[in-house]
Amino acid sequence: MSTRAERMRLPLSSEVMKATAEKHGVCVRPFTMEVGDPDTGELRYVAVPCGSTVESVCGPCAKKAKALRMAQCREGWHLTEEPDFSPAPPSKEQKELMEFRADLVVRYRDAVETGEEGQADELREEIRGVDEELRQLGMRGRLPSPDLPGKAPKKRSTKRRQDAPNLPRRKVAKTTLGREYAGRFRPSMFVTLTCDTYGRVREDGTPVDMATYDYRRAARDAVHFSSLVDRWWQNLRRVVGWDVQYFATVEPQKRTAPHLHAALRGSIPHEVIRQVTEATYHQVWWPAHDELVYGGNHLPVWDMRTKSFVDPDTREPLRQWEDAIEEVEEPAHVVTFGRQVHSKGILGGSEEAGRHIGYLTKYLTKSTGEVVEATSARQREHHDRLHAELSVTPCSPRCAVWLLYGIQPLGATSRMTPGHCKGRAHRRTTLGLPGRRVLVSRKWSGKSLADHQADRKAFVRDMLAGVGIVKPEEDTSRLIWRKVQPGDRDAPPRAHLLMHAIAERITWKAEYDRALLAAGPPETSATQQAA
Repeated sequence: MSTRAERMRLPLSSEVMKATAEKHGVCVRPFTMEVGDPDTGELRYVAVPCGSTVESVCGPCAKKAKALRMAQCREGWHLTEEPDFSPAPPSKEQKELMEFRADLVVRYRDAVETGEEGQADELREEIRGVDEELRQLGMRGRLPSPDLPGKAPKKRSTKRRQDAPNLPRRKVAKTTLGREYAGRFRPSMFVTLTCDTYGRVREDGTPVDMATYDYRRAARDAVHFSSLVDRWWQNLRRVVGWDVQYFATVEPQKRTAPHLHAALRGSIPHEVIRQVTEATYHQVWWPAHDELVYGGNHLPVWDMRTKSFVDPDTREPLRQWEDAIEEVEEPAHVVTFGRQVHSKGILGGSEEAGRHIGYLTKYLTKSTGEVVEATSARQREHHDRLHAELSVTPCSPRCAVWLLYGIQPLGATSRMTPGHCKGRAHRRTTLGLPGRRVLVSRKWSGKSLADHQADRKAFVRDMLAGVGIVKPEEDTSRLIWRKVQPGDRDAPPRAHLLMHAIAERITWKAEYDRALLAAGPPETSATQQAA
């Protein structure tokens, strides 16, 4: 008879089930969907994968997402033909709906001018319905607002800063392919860009002197890093004269500053990469936010009468965002890259290309906190200081942190808490890193992630069809999907759905292995291969 200690060391059934699901690539935390067929009246429950990209949350889903990104990077890096993006001509239904929308907009503006608010509200809702129908018919792009434009924003000077070197500017050609050498070589690039220095750091990424380390600039650079990267793409295209395409990932360094790894299609001189990086900057035309006006228990309060935040003592409304922007005479912050720029030429199909694809996607299954995990007291203090600065750094014009500086952000409501913004930039786990970890240009591979996923499914279907196993694609457009709410008594337990998914995946794997054996070459012994 076993002891209590021995029994406690036995694995739990849920752990065994999770390990089995991970072994067969089944999502370990699916959510249940109720699927109804209006033609037959059938109602069934389906386990839908969670789709997490973080391995610690769901390993199978994260690995699938990473494999999909690797396929996307591989297919677009060394293209030899231009991807076709020729738009289809507008359909008859689209044109008729657009005509109807134009009539609705005219009637809406007439109702607004005559003060018929009820009529205007009904017309606005009808316009939204027409817009939704147009999008369902396959139209893309932004439609003009039925309301007349308001006050035009103040224009800022586009003249380059005197402390930034000038760049040559060429008209950007429509091509996305790089130059071909010797009639058959079409090399591409791998580039790494980093943020500027904020003070000397040790090998573990912590500052040599935390008292002099510029945490304020580090926090602001992290918040606006994505805008700086966007400006770099624009400058690079204008200098080289063609539409450079990219697949890039943003990762944190040991010092927690973001840096960029990018695969660029086409070959660009290394000196040009360095010149563009040195000359690229981003000016943040926001109100000055260097000194806090409120803090602690002394915070602005919401006034129901004026529907705005007011000073807790004087009851005077805070400055509106639009008024604060009008007073701005110089940028509140200027972001630049650091001096460390790494660029390398890569040939398509080479072992080096595959190695760099793995390097690009190395950390995609880890959260930011897992990549720069603090293992020492000094690292934790460094992260805490950076997070403290990020907590008082506005991340957008709608950020609630602006209230601490006496400025009312755009879209302020009574539900807003001064100094508390839910944006990723203020989280302790992200340390200011941009929300998008993967940046892919629109013309990279000519396909979306859904298209790449469909290609992988089509490949498997073709393999199975080769051995007589036909898996027709099910038409799900007519089905009605509804997410099951917690406490639904009719829904089966998640464990039952998980066991069904494991059994189904085992069957699929056996069929696919059979197809691989049928399609593969006959096996030969090592002696025969050596001979």
